[in-house]
Amino acid sequence: MLADVPMIFILLGMTAYTLLAGADFGAGFWTLLAFGGQAGVTATREHARHAMGPVWEANHVWLIFVLVVFWTAYPVAFGSITSTLAAPLFIAAAGITLRGSAYALRSQLDRSGVRAAEYLFALSSILTPFALGTVVGGIAAGRVPVGNAAGNLVTSWLNPVSILIGVLAVVFSGYLAAVYLAADARRFAERAVESDFRNRALATGLVSGALALTGLLVMRHEMPSLRLTHGAALVMVFISAAAGLATLLLCWRYRFELARATAALAVTTVGAGWAVAQQPRLLPGMTVSQAAAGRSTLIALIIGVAAGAVVLVPSLILLFTLFLRGRLDTSPAPDSGPEHGAEAPPASASAHPPASAPAPAPAPAPPPASAPPPASVPISRSGSLEHADPRIGTLAKTRRGQLAGGLAGVCLVAGAGLLVFSDANWAHALGVVCFIACAVAVFALTATPAAHD
Repeated sequence: MLADVPMIFILLGMTAYTLLAGADFGAGFWTLLAFGGQAGVTATREHARHAMGPVWEANHVWLIFVLVVFWTAYPVAFGSITSTLAAPLFIAAAGITLRGSAYALRSQLDRSGVRAAEYLFALSSILTPFALGTVVGGIAAGRVPVGNAAGNLVTSWLNPVSILIGVLAVVFSGYLAAVYLAADARRFAERAVESDFRNRALATGLVSGALALTGLLVMRHEMPSLRLTHGAALVMVFISAAAGLATLLLCWRYRFELARATAALAVTTVGAGWAVAQQPRLLPGMTVSQAAAGRSTLIALIIGVAAGAVVLVPSLILLFTLFLRGRLDTSPAPDSGPEHGAEAPPASASAHPPASAPAPAPAPAPPPASAPPPASVPISRSGSLEHADPRIGTLAKTRRGQLAGGLAGVCLVAGAGLLVFSDANWAHALGVVCFIACAVAVFALTATPAAHD
């Protein structure tokens, strides 16, 4: 039916976002748990950041796609979900914003700021998939009735089903990231990092399987009407289990490229099983057909998605093809010494140059270590001391960055509070001003030159 086509688009977009952005969230998860391996904390974090660098912004296209299709095709259901589940959706939006800011501004901070940005990035990478998972859990558990904020604003997403699915979303993200990062480490010939992420993939694969089985039992107990153990949904469950076992075997045998596909299949079929079990119900008392917009709106939406796919899909395919083939890698290639198959130059060639070769010019003598410093340091016409002592300039830049970062955080919290918890028009206007001030402060922080010790 025509009303089901946008729902297929939504499920495809959710799958793409889970497999791609989920792996990015998992990379942030592993920057927090980077200890305990052979490669060391610094090497693990650098590998995770480098691997997600070329694609992390493109992955959020799928979240925007899902939201736009949902509110256009099923406006009443979209309004019911976003009003009842406003809290976890706001947490997810804030987590995505803070995570992206921490990742992008890391190079502009001093040493203490970099440490804070790393923790903010890692914690946001855990909080965001958890919040999004509770949204799915609230819908699956039937905690979102039809109507504007008709459900309980707390128990709709803080219940056993939602919490379990939120935790499962975090573990799935770490599972996908571990498999993907192990394959990337193989491409970069980083043996210690490869071994570490192989072990992490095996561990999180076992935990994911146990949590998925627990979730199946909890859903059956909490939602007996959700037929997860019957028909096509049961087939999806078996496919997911088989793909998960295959991923463990492939990772054990260091076959990471094929393990990428089986891990993606294992995660995809979990979501597909839930969608099959829930159809045709969308919300309690509302089916997909009942929630759909008018025929003309659905036709216009389908045409718009098809036209956009002509541009979007080939572009993303090109981006990921270049990325997986290493064309976008910025890290230096391994040294091409004798262990990599290159011949070392003969020792005599450098030890005994030919007699006819001109003698090398003598290197200029370095200045004596005891040379006294200049008697005076020029100061700019404006009288600024930043030119007199570089440490003063560095301290000033650091303080300006800290001030801009603090102002951005205060404005973000104030704007969100005014817009969410107040109904007055003046409060909404002030909240918008706070968000604009937050954006200006973030841009100022971006423009601040990096301060290094």
